[in-house]
Amino acid sequence: MAKAERIRIYDVARVAGVSVATASKALNDTGRMTDATRTRVKQTALALGFRPNAMARALTQQRSFTIGLLTNDSYGRFTLPVMAGINEALVDQGVSVFLCGIEDDAALGKIHVDAMLDKQVDGIIATGKRIDRRLPVDLSELPVPVVYAFTEGPVDAVTLVSDDAQGAREATEWLLGLGRQRLVHVTGPDSFASVSARAGAFREAAGAAAAVLHGPWSEAWGHAAVAQLWQQETPPDAIFCGNDQIARGVVDALRERGVDVPADVSVIGFDNWEIVAAATRPPLTTVDMNLKELGRVAGRLILDLAEGKPVEPGIRTLPCKLVVRQSCGGDMLARPNRQEELQGI
Repeated sequence: MAKAERIRIYDVARVAGVSVATASKALNDTGRMTDATRTRVKQTALALGFRPNAMARALTQQRSFTIGLLTNDSYGRFTLPVMAGINEALVDQGVSVFLCGIEDDAALGKIHVDAMLDKQVDGIIATGKRIDRRLPVDLSELPVPVVYAFTEGPVDAVTLVSDDAQGAREATEWLLGLGRQRLVHVTGPDSFASVSARAGAFREAAGAAAAVLHGPWSEAWGHAAVAQLWQQETPPDAIFCGNDQIARGVVDALRERGVDVPADVSVIGFDNWEIVAAATRPPLTTVDMNLKELGRVAGRLILDLAEGKPVEPGIRTLPCKLVVRQSCGGDMLARPNRQEELQGI
């Protein structure tokens, strides 16, 4: 069976009754022509099954239509949702994403950056596993634009982060709204900027004297924290955790002690790591950092920069979202300002 011939722009121009130059301008939304002509050319291209040659398009517009994504998040816990958002923002623009994992290896980082530049990427998005650490490679003097998403960037860079304080405040206020009075925050190491921001917001809402316990990012720490808290004469009736792994450990430890969640104690996590939150019993109420939306915004911004559009440098903070499941109890339907969270049930 003979291989079908590729439809060329010459074929589109001939069937539409215009010059090749006009056909090219119509398909690229450039040049001056009537709306009727532009529409006719596009409809003809669609009917013929015309697909622009990527190499020719790149030469014409002096772009490669590829974006580099650089990360040291080896497990992909934070990078994968960011990348999903980037892909959503770029796929309709005909732009591909070139992912490189660099661990925490500066030499490997340089190798991958050089490879990206050799491939003539239109820009690079840098992402990582915490917002207060830079990747181990200098991206400040590159000949292509760079956007930082969920990692620290230079002061004059375009940087995107989740609003940890807002997310923690919303979780704490939800617990208070349920009538909980003895709140405790069980979280990770205080060397993390996100931990400090969440703990500060928790105490602003729950009271300056509200207890904050620091430990590792692990289920084991959740177990240990419960053991420590239940040595007190009056244990808490609500525990807000710094991540979902800690929260799962807390819930398991409470169940082992015969403490009912959520009847006796409400529990909220942070991250909305669905593989953990959904498998917790009961399913875990948690704060979603909206990393997919953060990726979408990063994708749109790197595209603007690649096209030479002005983008104001600085840190852009995107809001988190409380996803209500069964671990905190309460009737969310009684609170009309939370209707948007129904999707989290």
